[in-house]
Amino acid sequence: MRRILLLLLLGAICGLAVFWIVTIPRHADPEELAGVVPDLARGEYVYTAAGCASCHAGEDGKATALEGGMEFASPFGTFHAPNISPSNQGIAGWSALDLASAMMHGTSPEGKHYYPAFPYASYARMDPADVVHLHSYLMTLPASDKADVPHDVGFPFNIRRTLGGWKMLFLRDDWVVADPNLTEQEHAGRYLTEALGHCAECHTPRNALGGVIKSRWLAGAPDPAGQGRIPNITPHALDWSAQDIAYYLESGFTPDFDSVGGHMAHVVDNFAKLSPEDRDAVAAYLKRVPPVE
Repeated sequence: MRRILLLLLLGAICGLAVFWIVTIPRHADPEELAGVVPDLARGEYVYTAAGCASCHAGEDGKATALEGGMEFASPFGTFHAPNISPSNQGIAGWSALDLASAMMHGTSPEGKHYYPAFPYASYARMDPADVVHLHSYLMTLPASDKADVPHDVGFPFNIRRTLGGWKMLFLRDDWVVADPNLTEQEHAGRYLTEALGHCAECHTPRNALGGVIKSRWLAGAPDPAGQGRIPNITPHALDWSAQDIAYYLESGFTPDFDSVGGHMAHVVDNFAKLSPEDRDAVAAYLKRVPPVE
C-alpha cells in the first residue's frame, strides 16, 4: 500500500511538473522584430483594420482615448476590455516586443496568460512588422488614467495557468483557407479577414472549451451575450455579390436596403476608412471560403 501511495504521489508530482512546463507563457522572438523601422502611417492602418478602438475606446467605443471598459459576456464569465492608452495605467511602459507577445502569443509583459476574449488567436497570424508599426502609432494617441475593470470570471476559469493548455489546443498561426491558388487580391483579403479583422472570433462557432471549430469556419455562431445568432458569411448563406459585400463594408447597407447594427457597426466604421481595394480584397476572400451549411 505504501508503495502504491508513493507511486501515486510521484505520478502526481511528475504530472504537475509537466503541466507547469508545457503551460509556460510564450513571448515573441526579438529576432522577428529586428530591423523593422516603425511606420506611423502603416501603424494607423493596422490600428483601423484590427479594430482596436472598437473594443478599447470606452464602453460605447467612442471615447477619445483607449481607456477600455467595454463588456464581453461569454459562457465563461464577463470580460472587460483594458486600458491600452499610452499611460501608466495602460501600455506606456510597453515595448514593441511586449505588444507582439500580447497580440501574437496572448502573454502579458509580466509573463501571464491573457484570456482569449482578446483575439490573439487571430492576431497570431499577423506580420510581426505590423505589430511594430502599430506600437509606434498607439504611443501617439491620447492617454487615459482610467483603471481597468476586473474580469468577472469564476473558478476554474480564473486560474490563468490553465490557459497554457488552451493555447496548446487552439493557438495556431497557420491560415485556415490555405488554398495555394489564391490570387494576390485573395491573399490580401485573407490577411484582413483571418488576422487583422479577426472576423472568425464572432462568425465561427466554438466548442465546449471556447476554441473555434475550423471545420465550420465563418458559418455563424450563437451570440455570446445570448441574443440571437451571428450570421453565416460563407457562400452557402451569403449569396451577395463581391460588389455587394464591398459596398456593405463601406456603407453598412445590405442589398436589401437593411442597415448594419450591433457590434458590426464598429467593424463597418473601421472598414469604411480603408481603401476600396481592401474592401474588394475581403469580398474576394469571402467568395473563396468553403461553403458551410
